[in-house]
Amino acid sequence: MSRFLFILAVVFGCFGAGASAQGFGALARVEAEARITDKGQGLDLNLPLSQGVPWRLYTLDAPRRVVLDFREVDWSGLPRDFDRAETALSVRTGGFQPGWSRMVIELARPLSVTEAGMRVDPVTNKAILKLRLTPTDAESFALAAGAPHDPRWDLPPPAAVVPKRKPDGPFLVVLDPGHGGIDPGAEREGVNEKSLMLTFAKELTEELRRAGLEVVLTRDEDVFVSLEGRVAIAHEVRADLFLSLHADALSEGQATGTTLHLLSRSASDEATALLAERHDRDELLSGVDLTGQDDEVASILMDLARAETEPRAEALAQSLLGAIKADGLPLAKRSLRRGAFSVLKAADIPSILIEVGFMSSPRDLANLRDAGWRTRLAVAIRGGILEWIETDQARAPLVRQ
Repeated sequence: MSRFLFILAVVFGCFGAGASAQGFGALARVEAEARITDKGQGLDLNLPLSQGVPWRLYTLDAPRRVVLDFREVDWSGLPRDFDRAETALSVRTGGFQPGWSRMVIELARPLSVTEAGMRVDPVTNKAILKLRLTPTDAESFALAAGAPHDPRWDLPPPAAVVPKRKPDGPFLVVLDPGHGGIDPGAEREGVNEKSLMLTFAKELTEELRRAGLEVVLTRDEDVFVSLEGRVAIAHEVRADLFLSLHADALSEGQATGTTLHLLSRSASDEATALLAERHDRDELLSGVDLTGQDDEVASILMDLARAETEPRAEALAQSLLGAIKADGLPLAKRSLRRGAFSVLKAADIPSILIEVGFMSSPRDLANLRDAGWRTRLAVAIRGGILEWIETDQARAPLVRQ
């Protein structure tokens, strides 16, 4: 990945007394005066906000895009004619992970950022972000482009923390212990989800390795890894399988037992579009470089990958549920569910989120703390994976036909 242009991060205290006193917990709203306009052969962005928020800016190539991340913005106030500039092929807005919002401007030609800044009124706390882009050549744009890796919010680039997979290596499972670092997850009786799931992930790793499988952890210590970063690691090592491990706590209801989650069909459609617009093209499908392909082509290729991956993930879920049930371990009443989980959005890797148990359930919490119980579950998961691998490999030639 080429180096990124630069990051502008506005942090606490940089806005003056008015902003510091208010803090950044509230959602900023885009004002109706927002405009993106042609400026000769370049582009001007004026984005008034109801309050100042931390933000950053970078560019991506193939296709050429300017990406603005904010913490956090309500986009509903954007005027309908906001994206009519000829130098902007499209403008997309939305959330990209909890607490963060994003604007992506796809450029009609290579442009470089020559001016960028957010001014905050010290009295009203209202802010305006101004951005100016001027023409540059394609080579200069490509050299400056690339997504940043902010150590406050993510791990270093995946290539720096995980090994490259050998082409003839064993079946590779990526285990994803939920939460970590500044994000503790659920907490009950002096224990938290991030620590329990890291412990269980390491125990499950040993079981899988003894069965001859290769395992990579998205984190092997108490650090924060973004949701998109977890999927990026799975792509970096060309994983055959992705399992995300969690132990939630519910404020209402009496949910107990292990639950498996698959990505829902509607969430799958949305994920394809969002991934296509947000990522470098060599990060979307393992071993496939989509550099130079537009969003529509990238989305079609990802849809084709999902058409094969989704039934494989469904079969894996059924195999895991069967193995857990056969061992007499507790399952939730609705033990297989579907939802819009960001960590399940890899188009080409069968992915399942396992809710190991609910920390809000006294029985489940006791089980989660019990090393013997965790071992039983790890052995059952290992058995379910091995059974699925055997049937999946036998089915593969038929799928290709």
